[in-house]
Amino acid sequence: MELISLSLSGLKLIKPAIYEDSRGFFVESYHSQKYAKAGMDVQFMQDNHSYSKKGTIRGMHFQKKPGQAKLVTVCEGEIYDVVVDIRPDSPTFGKWEGVYLSSKTCEQLFIPIGFAHGFCVVSETAHVLYKVSAFYDPVEEKGFRFDDPEIGIKWPETDPVVSLRDKEAPLFADLFEVCQ
Repeated sequence: MELISLSLSGLKLIKPAIYEDSRGFFVESYHSQKYAKAGMDVQFMQDNHSYSKKGTIRGMHFQKKPGQAKLVTVCEGEIYDVVVDIRPDSPTFGKWEGVYLSSKTCEQLFIPIGFAHGFCVVSETAHVLYKVSAFYDPVEEKGFRFDDPEIGIKWPETDPVVSLRDKEAPLFADLFEVCQ
């Protein structure tokens, strides 16, 4: 696999080896020893599967305690995956990064603890699978507005389909003390 470190510390784009022949393809989508050796030594506790239609934005979500590292894969379709650094002591606190993930390339995004996560479906539909390092806890689940002007995420969709919960989420500055 090829591992690409992104601009926000700890984020990694993973390009796995794809073995193709006349029958289709094979890809090793997870190998704990190889991922640990590459600096992603995380014990994943839960797998989640999300199905969404084109134009859907889900985010920006995170879990406070103990936090959740994520390994995101698209098994059908394509998404624009976005993370925001929510680590107050980080030099990139409040900054965002986005990458396209597609079932055609089998690329994955590793997101360590300390980031909020969201995505926009750019294909007709998308099935998104993601491993998380802590069980879902509704008390610790938090989120902020996907369209918060202070964060300034440039989504590829101008008229998104968004849940009521995400539309009514607080602004980033309402959740975090933002240094001016």
